[in-house]
Amino acid sequence: MNIALMMENSQAAKNALVLEQLQAVAAGNHDAVFNVGMKDENDHSLTYIHLGIMASILLNSQAVDFVITGCGTGQGALMSLNAHPGVLCGYCIDPADAFLFAQINNGNALSLPFAKGFGWGAELNVRYIFEKAFTGRHGEGYPVARKDVQACNANILNQVKKAVVKENYLDTLRAIDPELVKTAVSGERFQQCLFEQGKDQEIIKFVKSVLGRG
Repeated sequence: MNIALMMENSQAAKNALVLEQLQAVAAGNHDAVFNVGMKDENDHSLTYIHLGIMASILLNSQAVDFVITGCGTGQGALMSLNAHPGVLCGYCIDPADAFLFAQINNGNALSLPFAKGFGWGAELNVRYIFEKAFTGRHGEGYPVARKDVQACNANILNQVKKAVVKENYLDTLRAIDPELVKTAVSGERFQQCLFEQGKDQEIIKFVKSVLGRG
């Protein structure tokens, strides 16, 4: 599995701590982690609005399979990601949230609060969140007796989102302020992840055109 980590400017100072815990869990599962921003306060600056654009491009292009993101409260990043087609983001405060999201909702992104409640033992909390999010099989249901109905509802939600967002994915990107998109895709590590791991050549071509490379 390919996992992207992305954090906004207000929480960039915590990137190294979060990355360390994510990489430790990923190594045990033989997953790859792509730290696409921000690695520190001097990195290419991103807001939670940019995170939604970035996550949608990486997920829809199949460059990554899962996104870990967040902001001060985790709410802004959550709303930003869920505004885009092909992104199903959950809100995660503790390991139980991560486990239940994986088993019941089985989405492809998690948003964490990196300021609110992020105090003593925070590194342990995020480590255990990642363990529950990425260890074991997903979609097994909780309680197990409700697996079938939960899987059914998760599928229905996916179909509802596809029905609501009827446009071609690239059309949704074209409808966004071009400067927002350009800022979102201008990070060097984001581009490396997309161009080297992405499978949808049309999305890659579009991003290159935004960057003036097409």
